[in-house]
Amino acid sequence: MREMPCLFCGTHDERVRFHDGAYRVVECSRCGLVYVNPRLPTEQLHEMYQDEYWNSDRAKEFGYAQYLSDADNYIRTYQRRAALLDAFKPRPGRVLDVGCAAGFFLKVCRDKGWQTEGIEIARPMIEYAEQSLGLSNMHRGDLLSVDLPEASFDVLSMWDVIEHLEEPLEHLHRARKLLREDGILVLETQNVDSRFAKIMGRRWQHYKHEEHLYHFSPSTLDHLLRQAGFEVLRNTPRGGGKYVSMDFLVERVGKIHPVLSALASPLLLMRGFAPYINLLDEMVVVACKSPDA
Repeated sequence: MREMPCLFCGTHDERVRFHDGAYRVVECSRCGLVYVNPRLPTEQLHEMYQDEYWNSDRAKEFGYAQYLSDADNYIRTYQRRAALLDAFKPRPGRVLDVGCAAGFFLKVCRDKGWQTEGIEIARPMIEYAEQSLGLSNMHRGDLLSVDLPEASFDVLSMWDVIEHLEEPLEHLHRARKLLREDGILVLETQNVDSRFAKIMGRRWQHYKHEEHLYHFSPSTLDHLLRQAGFEVLRNTPRGGGKYVSMDFLVERVGKIHPVLSALASPLLLMRGFAPYINLLDEMVVVACKSPDA
């Protein structure tokens, strides 16, 4: 376990928001960035996203209970989110999805006429994307390890990725180089300053300390993107929701309190129903290359 300084300030001038076992969720006293200390070793962070992560028996704290069983809901979710492409890029081009998991967003893009490529660290997810969805141009690794031609993509997407990265600034610098001059970056991450996050406090469902290393707010995310040479065009909670199964809903309610999980268990009788839920605690950001960078 490693004690880490603030990503922006390079200092340990932190205020503890709360303790949770071996971890602290802290806020930099200088810039307001919220992050987790201490942190797992780099090797363990790179290795954790394999089979156990996608079929976790402790999904309240780590990973997903049964990620692939929710394939239809993820595809429906990304069909809604793909409206961003229509708004900013009405003509299909080339899209690179970083941290693409099983490739559900790429499938939606391909169905809309886009040329798709994906990067994913988990071998089981790449195999699913290739064998079950028929996706090609899938790369195992991360944005810093995969060799791709610069200035070759119209859209680079990062859904629920940036909060997992040890060095998000380096990844964003690389993303900028891969985008064409009129390309856009689309990313989603949790908003630690959202009303729901403040109401839930330490019970907020996105406090998963092994994997979520940073908890951005609109201001700290804007600061990160500006450092990487991007200009934010839109930051909205719209589109940040998901279609969720009853199993997922009961599991996440249990994060608040085990009694609530028991009270919600009758919902499991409606397993065929998947509502769209948006707690307005996530940010969907569209950014372009800053002309001043």
